[in-house]
Amino acid sequence: MNGPPSDDGAIVEQSLQRPEQFGALYDRYAADIHRYAARRLGEGAADDVASETFLIAFRARRRFDASAASARPWLYGIAAKLIGRHRRSEVRALKALARTGRDPVSESWTERADDRVVAQSTQAPLAGALAALSSSDRHVLLLVAWADFSYQEVADALGIPLGTVRSRLNRARRKVRTALGADPTFSIDAMEAQHG
Repeated sequence: MNGPPSDDGAIVEQSLQRPEQFGALYDRYAADIHRYAARRLGEGAADDVASETFLIAFRARRRFDASAASARPWLYGIAAKLIGRHRRSEVRALKALARTGRDPVSESWTERADDRVVAQSTQAPLAGALAALSSSDRHVLLLVAWADFSYQEVADALGIPLGTVRSRLNRARRKVRTALGADPTFSIDAMEAQHG
């Protein structure tokens, strides 16, 4: 094949013979995975999660479905499992934010002062609501909200049925809305229309 592969499945397939080809996936997705992990766990843990995600993916590349056009859900699924191992730290940080209103995790990636002022007004209640979610509901909600995944991509990433994604997302949104004082029966929003 001349030139770079046109899709992720081809890259993975080529990497079985030429392992250095796998680097193209790293180049495409590492920054996004790192950013997602940093939003969940902070910069220090994100470094570990991102690097371990690609190490695990590289070692498991023979099991990747080469007919898939995108490795994004597969990689985020690996990252989600690794983030799950850090669950206690994530919940502890969310509870601390809910108590103090100070978020050391977001301080590592939020740079502008005006963004901080706006975010701080909703951070504590939102952090408390996120901490109260089960890890499975939190994974689904944050993949949609922070990684901009479609429902199908979430299902692929977490290895769960599409209906389960919808029910977990609905439950998570309802709990977060209730915790933030909004009407819990309101269920149609721009995100749902965009991702549904």
